[in-house]
Amino acid sequence: MFKKLDKLIVKAFVGPFIATFFITLFVLVLQFFWLYIDDFVGKGLSTDIIFRFILYQSAVLVPLALPLAVLLSSLMTFGNLGESFELVAIKSAGISLLRFMRPLFIACLFISGIAFLFSNNIIPVANLKSRTLLSDIVYAKPAFDLKEGVFYDKINGFAIKIGKKEADSIIKDVIVYEQGNPLQDNFIIADSGVMRVTGNKRFLEFNLKNGWRYQERGAGYGTEGGTEFVRIGFKDYKKQFDLSSFKISWTNDSVNKNNEKMYSMRQLSRAIDSLQKANDSINLRSARDFFMSYRFPDLMDSAWQAKPLNLNKVAKFSELLPDSARYAIIDRVKENAMSIKGSAESMAMVEKDRSKVLRKHKIEWHRKITLSIACLVLFLIGAPLGSIIRKGGLGTPLIFAIAFFMVFYFSSTTGEKFAKENSMTPFSGMWLATMVLVPIGIFLTYKAMHDSQLFNKEWYNRFTKYFKKRR
Repeated sequence: MFKKLDKLIVKAFVGPFIATFFITLFVLVLQFFWLYIDDFVGKGLSTDIIFRFILYQSAVLVPLALPLAVLLSSLMTFGNLGESFELVAIKSAGISLLRFMRPLFIACLFISGIAFLFSNNIIPVANLKSRTLLSDIVYAKPAFDLKEGVFYDKINGFAIKIGKKEADSIIKDVIVYEQGNPLQDNFIIADSGVMRVTGNKRFLEFNLKNGWRYQERGAGYGTEGGTEFVRIGFKDYKKQFDLSSFKISWTNDSVNKNNEKMYSMRQLSRAIDSLQKANDSINLRSARDFFMSYRFPDLMDSAWQAKPLNLNKVAKFSELLPDSARYAIIDRVKENAMSIKGSAESMAMVEKDRSKVLRKHKIEWHRKITLSIACLVLFLIGAPLGSIIRKGGLGTPLIFAIAFFMVFYFSSTTGEKFAKENSMTPFSGMWLATMVLVPIGIFLTYKAMHDSQLFNKEWYNRFTKYFKKRR
């Protein structure tokens, strides 16, 4: 049963948590757009596409925003209670800090469960949608945009320049280069014209007036018959340009569905089991095939039957060979050694690639658990730290929250990098941040329970003055 004290602490936590969660999510989405802003600008994207991408990317970033929101809101909650001396009153009533933290611990346990369900069920789908949409946007051509006095060459086979654009799509001093043949250039010059796009937006039409068309004919330079130059004047001339290449071609989601980031834990477990069995089978078969063409494996256990040689009379193994066969055998041995080395290196590269794929699947499996557990771990840091610093608001708690979140983020990314490079196992690499932060959380909880002066400025001033007097 929740008591009044439990309701008080939960009510004090909910408001800051909701606010910090949406602020954190907004900052993370903004940071992502900052990286890809050049790929979005000038593509003529509709508002619907942009909002769809924001929705998918926001869903992907939710498990990263939740731990930071828990850390900051727990810091603010306990800092506000400590600053208003409510925490002191509760402790003086004989209620321990652990009992006071219990309702929020249960709430954070619930948040961790939501984060896990989100990572396991929603993020794979959102990742698939956002990655497909992002790749289509990145590889799309910029929207058609003719500027005055600048050659535009984004239409395949043409370079267009207009001197001036006027009202009603009237254009002046038009030059159109046609690259129909690598050795022959044709171009059109017109005084004026009207530019318009067809109703289906498939073609761009130029209705040109008072100009010349210059055309080069022939089989090419250096051939018999030479080249013929043709000049044709016109009063009205219609030219169409195909704009189909400027439309974004939307890729089917199934193209990226085999990526490990698109799997749930059950799918990852099946994939890891299949990859492990396939790797073991391939390694066994490769080892058997590797030695099949060499005789020495069949004779490895027969050496004990051979009559021992008097090695005192033989200085080198080569002296056992007759002169007529010595050089031929040495050359053959070298060839076999080079062949074995090449085969071994090729097998090692294949094994390395297969192991890397298996490690990536294991990393994603552990990530779904570690990101949800991070909510509890950062709460164990934020709650006691807030009760120690006793500062509310957004200033001081934000500084401490950023500092500890950076420790969490860098340790998790470093562990993931080491796991991908096989410097650490996927388990130790992905749980590195948890192993680093849990002892810190236990230490801060111990200090908070004993009313530590760890972050009290006055205590450090008194300690400094005492130390100076002792000197």
